[in-house]
Amino acid sequence: MFTLLYLSLEISANNHNKDTTSYVSSSTKDETNNVPYNRNTSRLSHYLAGLIEADGTIIRPKSEISPKGRLYYPSIQILFYSRDMSLVLIIQSTLGHGSLSKKKGANAYVLTFNSKESIILIVSLINGNMRTPKIKALHDLIDWMKVSEYSNTIIPKLPLSSEPLSSNLWFAGFMDGDGHFTVRCTSSKTKRVHPVVECRFELVQRQIYHNGLSNYDFMYEIAKFLESKLGVRRSDSAYPQYRVRTISLASNIILSNYLAKYSLFSSKHLNYLDFLKVLELKKANRLSPGDVNYLNNVRQIKEGMNNKRTLFFWNHLQDFYKLEK
Repeated sequence: MFTLLYLSLEISANNHNKDTTSYVSSSTKDETNNVPYNRNTSRLSHYLAGLIEADGTIIRPKSEISPKGRLYYPSIQILFYSRDMSLVLIIQSTLGHGSLSKKKGANAYVLTFNSKESIILIVSLINGNMRTPKIKALHDLIDWMKVSEYSNTIIPKLPLSSEPLSSNLWFAGFMDGDGHFTVRCTSSKTKRVHPVVECRFELVQRQIYHNGLSNYDFMYEIAKFLESKLGVRRSDSAYPQYRVRTISLASNIILSNYLAKYSLFSSKHLNYLDFLKVLELKKANRLSPGDVNYLNNVRQIKEGMNNKRTLFFWNHLQDFYKLEK
């Protein structure tokens, strides 16, 4: 019987963060109101944009008032697996908003923001930092805000970010939502062929987002950044997918260099650390790929990853980014 152990963290809105990077902004103009608007480029804003684009939903009411006179409210929701509850709580604490609910029929929770203050805050953080077709939902929400009780808040519709993926935390946030780290270790039936050890990072997205827009551009940029290929899955199905996968040493080194600078914060951070251990073992044993001790070490690490993980440590959350005022 395995024991599930969580090391708890006491989270303080004032002292839990080690990032003291000052607020940096870039300015654009709202064509309608002709006033300068500062795009938020703090670390939190990039990370949150990536996380919401991976596992978030932006909901704009179709109307402000229902036929029965009931007010409709917008909401922004982020889905988390139950094992990532520590991350959910620190995001909720950092932003100072959000309600938590269990997702029916799934081992997951939804963090929902629907107050006026929280909607304005999150829109202001992720606006200009998005990279996927989900930006249409953000722009639709901003349009709704202009004709609702939010109309005194001036937020222009900023375009997709064109900054290099390597320059900020967007990709880390997106990986925390949809990335997957695995290790493959296959035995050979003949002595002439050495066992195969592979470190894989994989990212899969549907080809066409539900709003009808293509996911090709941003998936291609991710593949290009990792010096990998943009593959296709389920091409004969109703919902074909794009897939980026790292297998080569060169691609995995690019990925590990990025994550050495911009950390993950979900439980995928722990899978990545195991992935990195195997990558280092693989580099050290390139001349002896059939070494028994090497293969046993790899298999032992592999057996503790992803759904087989029973031990969780959360000390990395001490470095989570604070909300810049």
